[in-house]
Amino acid sequence: MFPIRDTQPSYSRPFVTVIIILINVAVFLYEITLDPYSQNNLIAHYGLVPRHFHFSAILTSMFLHGGWMHIIGNMWFLWIFGDNVEDVMGHTKFLVFYLLCGLAAGLTQTLFSVGSRVPMVGASGAIAGVMGAYLIKFPHARIVTAVFFFFITVIEVPAVLMLLYWFFIQLVSGVETVGYAHLSQGGTAFFAHIGGFIAGMILVAVMGTRQKYVRRPDLNW
Repeated sequence: MFPIRDTQPSYSRPFVTVIIILINVAVFLYEITLDPYSQNNLIAHYGLVPRHFHFSAILTSMFLHGGWMHIIGNMWFLWIFGDNVEDVMGHTKFLVFYLLCGLAAGLTQTLFSVGSRVPMVGASGAIAGVMGAYLIKFPHARIVTAVFFFFITVIEVPAVLMLLYWFFIQLVSGVETVGYAHLSQGGTAFFAHIGGFIAGMILVAVMGTRQKYVRRPDLNW
């Protein structure tokens, strides 16, 4: 399943979401201008390496990506879910929220792969936090989704179903990596996704919205 768009309207312009996307794209375009040696050096220096943990690396790693599919997938998910979360939180609070989710994601992955020398890069942990917040604020929205199963079809899936299914896959995949050697040999940072998602659910409740939350028109309530 691949989300195309959501049915939940936004009532303000997602300035911060757009700026985050533009920064990520700009950094990635810079990455691909480098030769392979310089690319590896950039990722090694600014990626999050659990064995040599540093808080600043969490921030810098959030704006690095490993390839075209990596950044396109991340930015697409941020665009779908970020505008609505930014809408209810407000621009400044959403930016703080996004960075805190990225921090939680990085710390969680480090905890479960503390000996890894492999740099972790990507915005998916912070975006997982945005998805967690979306689940809390817009559980009754629907996600227009492309389904690939021998043929391609488009259906509307309840947000609560899609997001919980996504989280379940991350959880199962993450648990399967515990105790195995390949945990520190690269691949998907499942625990960053898990940590970010849970942090997003908690933070959106703790930080609150920019107004006393009154359910706005939900197209499929």
